[in-house]
Amino acid sequence: MTYTVAAFYKFVALPDFESRQPALADTLSATGVKGTVLLASEGVNGTIAGTADAVDAALAALRALPGCKTLEAKFSETGEMPFLRLKVRLKREIVSMGVPGTDPNALVGTYIAPEAWNALISDPDTVLIDTRNDYEVAIGTFEGAIDPNMKTFREFPDWFRDFRAKLEAEGRTPKVAMFCTGGIRCEKATSFVKSEGIEDVFHLQGGILKYLETVPESDTKWQGECFVFDERVSVRHDLTPGSYDMCHACKRPLSEADMQHAAYEPGVACPHCIAEMTDDQRARFAERQKQIDLAKSRGQQHMGPEARRSQEA
Repeated sequence: MTYTVAAFYKFVALPDFESRQPALADTLSATGVKGTVLLASEGVNGTIAGTADAVDAALAALRALPGCKTLEAKFSETGEMPFLRLKVRLKREIVSMGVPGTDPNALVGTYIAPEAWNALISDPDTVLIDTRNDYEVAIGTFEGAIDPNMKTFREFPDWFRDFRAKLEAEGRTPKVAMFCTGGIRCEKATSFVKSEGIEDVFHLQGGILKYLETVPESDTKWQGECFVFDERVSVRHDLTPGSYDMCHACKRPLSEADMQHAAYEPGVACPHCIAEMTDDQRARFAERQKQIDLAKSRGQQHMGPEARRSQEA
């Protein structure tokens, strides 16, 4: 069976988002989709999966939210359901940057369609910034992109202020182009950068996923695979599931070499997190993995290693 995966977001004022959660959860549940949907006063963000008809019905329900008629989604397909259940969560922000007043509905950079992206980032007067976390960048990014080496998106404002100071010290005022997986983080990042007084700010419309969906691989400037926020872990240029697995202890992507490493223990630790884990954490993760394996042997589904929460669409 083939499942359709839809990643989406929309910045829109939803002051009554809390009261909308129960009805939206019921409506989406009735369609049969699974995944995570985040609601906040600034909008909606999520990734869902199901049959094509179920996803269409779910997106119709989401587009019925006030101001969400034009909500767009990025689509891919997979042979396995990448989520275990449906969650509709309330959040302070649909993507957390931690700078009060940052509002893409009021101030945002210039959207660049995937078809025009290559020309922009090939311009020597453009600096290209990857706004994703370090573990995402590590498995794939655009040719020539700057990696801020962030653990979380909340580090971006301080990083950018330092980066801007270095540019000014060099007497440079380049165009700033940014990108992320589905468009949400770079859209918020452009709002912040514009608020800092930078004029020429651009971002990839629809993010990496829309670029991979639109631009032929023969013309691509993308290198590697793209991390996604579900159990597929990554996708290739053709949007089929990639070659990475996931450490269910630290949630980082794992290459084949990582899984051959002596520090790798499924569900317990990997080379990236072995030094970060306490004995208590490893014992807890080992017990969880034991229960997962036991459930699997009985043909049951265990909720333990569920996909990463939807941090971005």
